Amino acid sequence: MHAIRLHTFGPAENLTYETVEDPEPAPGQVRIAVRAAGVHLLDTALREGHQGPAPRPATLPTIPGREVAGTVESLGEGVAGLWLGKRVVAHLGFAPGGYAELAVTDVDRVHEIPGNLDFAQAVAMIGTGRTAMGIVQFAELGPDAVAVIPAAAGGIGTLLVQYAKNAGATVVGLAGGPRKAALVAENGADLAVDYTDSVWADKVRAFLGGRPATVVFDGVGGDIARAAVALLGDRGRHIVFGWSGEGIHDGRPYLVDGVSEQVLGPAMLQKAGPNPLRTLEHRALTEAAAGRLTPAVQRFPLAQAATAHRALETRGTTGKVVLEP
Repeated sequence: MHAIRLHTFGPAENLTYETVEDPEPAPGQVRIAVRAAGVHLLDTALREGHQGPAPRPATLPTIPGREVAGTVESLGEGVAGLWLGKRVVAHLGFAPGGYAELAVTDVDRVHEIPGNLDFAQAVAMIGTGRTAMGIVQFAELGPDAVAVIPAAAGGIGTLLVQYAKNAGATVVGLAGGPRKAALVAENGADLAVDYTDSVWADKVRAFLGGRPATVVFDGVGGDIARAAVALLGDRGRHIVFGWSGEGIHDGRPYLVDGVSEQVLGPAMLQKAGPNPLRTLEHRALTEAAAGRLTPAVQRFPLAQAATAHRALETRGTTGKVVLEP
């Protein structure tokens, strides 16, 4: 099969397109003919050799990638035959191997793809959608809510805009540059603002007419987060799920005592209840299958994984980045 391999930690150019041996499913596993593989910002940090919130690969070379969708084409011992030929999607956890034409994973990680979703949409929902479902657990959204969403043109931001609008909230979406702001407006935000404009916060205040924001969904941090938090009312909430603007491996989130709440990790999982990851994955796929959430996807050929990484690192992407063999 063809796969992307990393032999040395470093820049995107270290990702190489190679021919490697097909993986074999172990007992309890399935082998998936991959049609879409998700690319995450965390992948770029791991590629550079930074640990971040996940363990870096123990040995090199490695095949990166932890989210795949495709068709089950081989079964390990003990796996029910009904899985053969199914359209499926799976998050591989911390096990790499997704940037490839074939991937193996435990059958317990696999979801059948609802018939109306394509492979790229499904892979967007299994990781990015799962995270979005975890984030919204911490917000009270309804007609009285005013949600400010930095990075609203990104994979998570796109889904948060849709979810908040479905709940009846007033939604202010922030994005870097006029093109991305236009996409946020098309996605349904009541106001889409280019945060590279030095007076963007004044535009938001003018639009709201004195009405304070009630929640900021923040995956960016830095000056954007500071300005967004300043829009909150007395009982407003700053829900922090990342700090990409500060650098994923050596940055720090912007936090305000009594206002900010970091929700990634144990807090999100505890909130979701028993078997939390699978619960959130199921919610995400259900919302997409029902048409209530539609992920934005930017596709690259598998062989162009290095190009996809560079685009993601330089904020040159919109929506979820997906590799297609």
